Amino acid sequence: MLVRPLRRIGIRKRSRAALVLVCGILVAAVGMNLPAPETQVATVQTQLDQFIPQYQFHEFHSIRVAAPKERVYQAIKEVRADEILLFRTLTWIRRGGRPGPESILNAPERRPLLEVAIHSGFLQLADEPNQEIVIGTLVGAPPGWRPKANPMPEDFKALHAPGFALAAMNFHLEEDGAGGTRVTSETRVYATDAATRRRFARYWRVIYPGSALIRRMWLRAVRRRAEAPAP
Repeated sequence: MLVRPLRRIGIRKRSRAALVLVCGILVAAVGMNLPAPETQVATVQTQLDQFIPQYQFHEFHSIRVAAPKERVYQAIKEVRADEILLFRTLTWIRRGGRPGPESILNAPERRPLLEVAIHSGFLQLADEPNQEIVIGTLVGAPPGWRPKANPMPEDFKALHAPGFALAAMNFHLEEDGAGGTRVTSETRVYATDAATRRRFARYWRVIYPGSALIRRMWLRAVRRRAEAPAP
């Protein structure tokens, strides 16, 4: 609009377009710096609750699948990047178009996505067949900190020192009472101190729309695979 004012929406002058731009920048700056309230799980019900019982950032998605839990669980294990709509496009944008090693942001098309994640920076925290899968990773750590060579789920749970931001994601399965399965996927992030929380809040509010879209498309890919006729 600074180049060519859009009269049809009421922007008739470049000065008004500049005002809209400034207001937009201010709104974005305020939004990115809003405080992130902390949530505490009242009653531990899932494996995700065990590993991230308190958090400041999260997203939650669900879908109903017309298939039993056993097939849905297997579908979650087998879904590949090429089955998830827009996954490779959004992860390409996320990494700035740069090539890199194999990871969840640069996943090969023909390999199960959870397998790629576990072999490239994520830790499998829990795996209850036909019930729940939880993976986790560090999205922030103090300068100079180095992880153990072979970290265990208990090591992840024990990180509470300042400077850490822990992220975990699950897939949880429940029978829906009509022969199908309700699948939920939740991501939680816990920052261990106020400064880390503020830094991560800016990042989270930028990447959240793309992240939420990926999660929804991921669940739809699980549904398609689980509901497909058995070979």
